[in-house]
Amino acid sequence: MKRWQADLTLGGVALIWGSTFVVVQNALDDVGPLTFVGFRFTFATLVLAALFAPRVRHMTRREALSGALIGVWLAGGYIFQTIGLQSTTTAKAGFITGLSVVIVPLLATVLLRRPPGRAPTVGILAATVGLAFLSLDRNLRMQSGDLWVLACAVMFALHIVSVAHFSPQSDAVRLTVAQIGTVAVLALLGSQVFETPRLTLPLAAWAAIGFTGVVATALVFTLQVYVQRFTTPTHTALLFSLEPVFAAFFGWWWANETLGPRELLGCGLILAGMLVAELGDGHAPAADSQKRVPAPASEVSQTPELL
Repeated sequence: MKRWQADLTLGGVALIWGSTFVVVQNALDDVGPLTFVGFRFTFATLVLAALFAPRVRHMTRREALSGALIGVWLAGGYIFQTIGLQSTTTAKAGFITGLSVVIVPLLATVLLRRPPGRAPTVGILAATVGLAFLSLDRNLRMQSGDLWVLACAVMFALHIVSVAHFSPQSDAVRLTVAQIGTVAVLALLGSQVFETPRLTLPLAAWAAIGFTGVVATALVFTLQVYVQRFTTPTHTALLFSLEPVFAAFFGWWWANETLGPRELLGCGLILAGMLVAELGDGHAPAADSQKRVPAPASEVSQTPELL
């Protein structure tokens, strides 16, 4: 595969991820957020386990336990994000989720005692100001939906740090299947406690679950594993940074959402902060933030992101 073909494919991946925000938001009219996440990741686990059955059969106890631990953070990210989509716009959710990129250097400072460099610091400041413009009302308060998605960004950042720690000692596919399976189990258990799961959902809800689970998680992961070897980490980071932009586009096109000048400025500052934090020191991750499955172990850089 030529580099331009790989870049075009990864751009399509970012577009698919961006579209999932409005798809999920529409489905939540008919299904609870925990039930949706549980069904989505059950589908994704089954598809990946079938696609990579020979490798999954040889999963070690260490890989299963590591994947389960990492999966706790991944589950928190998706559950919080899905809850947040009930009361915020898809554009806001996309850009706030992207803050996980700039939260990682803060976590590295606290957990690893590794202060961020100049570029990540500038990115953090820009993204923080952008978050204020995007989310704070006149009383300097955030809406509940935005707070849920901000919690999601923290969970995704913790997931990024965990992947960076555990992935070098594990097979990428087996670690991913363990994580996604953990999300399915935790979300389904939570739905039994806080919701009333049912299989008699409208066709549109099942279509959304199938699309996000099979296409936007399982198949996109498979594509990403294959395609990223044909392009550079910098190209990958730049292309994946388009995800919140696509989320805003689909929110406008599909759900008639609009952003005012102040909110657009906030989105721009968050996007700029993401790019500066990612690329300013010459390091770029091999996988995207939002969304969604972890990068292969051999491709995780010093500042890995979440797909």
